[in-house]
Amino acid sequence: MGSLWEHLFHRRRATANRVRPGAVTAAAGLRHQPDTDTIDTDAPRQIMPLAEIEDCFHRFVLSLPDATTEEPGNAELALLKRLRLLSVRFDTRNLPRLPSVLPQLLRTLRNDNAAGKQLSMLIGRDPLMVGEVMRVTSSVYYRSAQPVRSLQHAVILLGQNGLRRVLTHHVMKPILQANAGTLSHLAGERLWDHAERCAHVCAVLGRNSGCDSFEAYLAGIICHSGTGAVIRMLGQLIPPDEMTFSSGFLAACAQLAAQLSMQAAQYWELPQHVIEALTERQHPDKTASLSPLGTALTGADLLAIVQLLDEHRRLPEDLDLSPYWPDAYTPSLLHRCQLDLRRQFGAGREHLT
Repeated sequence: MGSLWEHLFHRRRATANRVRPGAVTAAAGLRHQPDTDTIDTDAPRQIMPLAEIEDCFHRFVLSLPDATTEEPGNAELALLKRLRLLSVRFDTRNLPRLPSVLPQLLRTLRNDNAAGKQLSMLIGRDPLMVGEVMRVTSSVYYRSAQPVRSLQHAVILLGQNGLRRVLTHHVMKPILQANAGTLSHLAGERLWDHAERCAHVCAVLGRNSGCDSFEAYLAGIICHSGTGAVIRMLGQLIPPDEMTFSSGFLAACAQLAAQLSMQAAQYWELPQHVIEALTERQHPDKTASLSPLGTALTGADLLAIVQLLDEHRRLPEDLDLSPYWPDAYTPSLLHRCQLDLRRQFGAGREHLT
């Protein structure tokens, strides 16, 4: 899928007042945020339609201007037809292949009693995985009293949860950042920024719903993989300087992206609960029948979008997310998740009830 993993994002209408994006420094991202639950709920808070939030996010990813029209024109309808034809003909065998050892490794990691020696033997079959595991365990964060001298030592130091996440990052980051020109490179970087935030909070929400935390993390990482595919297709069909796009066109692209994300998960033989949650994303209007992981992914995607846009000052400060927060979760959980995202990734602003 060399040519399909970079260019898409679903959007809808975005007309909120925005400030030009401001860079968030690493220091800001690491700065501790106060653990306060005190929010002035008496002050009026702005409710921005969910479609506009999503549209704002996807225009940010593709560096597009605000929409000037809502409905697609004739040229966009013709482009949509070509995109759909390409997606129907899309052969999942063109997707980037996951390392052959990964499915077996993930199955082994589901066993909490898996031995470090067994895991290190599996990882040792893929030199790139070995390099990534050794690189991470040699970082300041994992530095131990004794130097890491063997792969088995590195595996034990990481622990199973750490190993799952290192391997997922190692495999998925290149796919989401697949490079094919200036537009797709920047879009890939922003896709990965969202994926990291979405995976982080999806694991939290998944645990709250009784889901396997790693399956939830994986669902958050993979949920916009089809977006990258459609972005790449768009890049093949139209020059970047002609990409203005109506809200309706981008919303239609979103549906196509959700379909391709699910197909990718099937091709990669990801856990069935992950495939189910991605299948549910193709029908966002049927939120009442979502699985526990589907519910977690819905909440995580929204929180990750808002966090990322907040970091770049793309949303109003007084935005109220409560109308879109899944009923399965309490407002206080929304608050805690937002504070956690701020600590982990940067000084976004809270949008609490």
